[in-house]
Amino acid sequence: MQPIVETHFQLPGQTDFYRGKVRDVYTVGDRLVVIATDRISAFDRILPRPIPHKGAVLNQMAAYFLEATRDICPNWLLSTPDPNVSIGYRCRPLRVEMVVRGYLAGHAARQYAAGRRTLCGVPLPEGLRENDPLPYPIITPTTKAADGHDEDISREEIIERGIVSAEEYALMEAYTQALFRRGTQMAAQRGLILVDTKYEFGEYRGQIMLIDEVHTPDSSRYFYADGYAERQALGQRQHQLSKEFVREWLMARGFQGKEGQPIPDMPDGFVREVSERYIELFEQMTGRSFVRDTSDEPLSRIERNLLRALQELP
Repeated sequence: MQPIVETHFQLPGQTDFYRGKVRDVYTVGDRLVVIATDRISAFDRILPRPIPHKGAVLNQMAAYFLEATRDICPNWLLSTPDPNVSIGYRCRPLRVEMVVRGYLAGHAARQYAAGRRTLCGVPLPEGLRENDPLPYPIITPTTKAADGHDEDISREEIIERGIVSAEEYALMEAYTQALFRRGTQMAAQRGLILVDTKYEFGEYRGQIMLIDEVHTPDSSRYFYADGYAERQALGQRQHQLSKEFVREWLMARGFQGKEGQPIPDMPDGFVREVSERYIELFEQMTGRSFVRDTSDEPLSRIERNLLRALQELP
């Protein structure tokens, strides 16, 4: 397959365009057209080589979970006319990421190892080891700092600074807890543990909606349930399905996104491994077979499907 690195469409009625680390986003009236490319990022840097099929995996998995959680809260998605494309409402983003954690892993584990026992205003008990379950899922929100990096922040600070109102936060908090319960249940049915994830919300015509991706490997961390307890008892690393192994590969080669650090070149074999890991997670989480596109002209396919879908929008 020819990886999808960038798109340069001129869509009917298009009024704006934004290129994120992974997605190309077109504004058409009060709709957003989001194209998931095969770019991959780590440590807030776009890596030089795209990952075949990654965009289609993320887009289809996000759509799968958005549909599976629509009974919990409204979301932005209207249609997915192409494996790499989602069309939905153009929401006003609420500038808080609702990070929810069921286990002491990743950033939380690093903070804990440094001696901190409070994270985003939430107290943590003594005696935990990395990857241990927390007594109950905790919400550790973040907001964007001036330099674009995520900044830990407490519920009280969010409301005090007026980032969102107390009423908005309470609703986001309730949605987050319910979504995490659903995600945990769905993961367990597929032999996985949902370790942590994040949810983003926006406002559309006075209604708070779930936006962006949900329960994908870019936004979530999963452990395999089989053997989890044994590995934890022996102090072994957990087998996980997430993007963390890409970060670990980069760190082992001296890259953590810091100024002056060159990005290591990913060899063909590792690019294939990353692609296969993404596909594995899709199939493991959804129980569906992933259909690989073998086209040499995926952009033509995307444009054709997208133009047809825009004509059919109400």
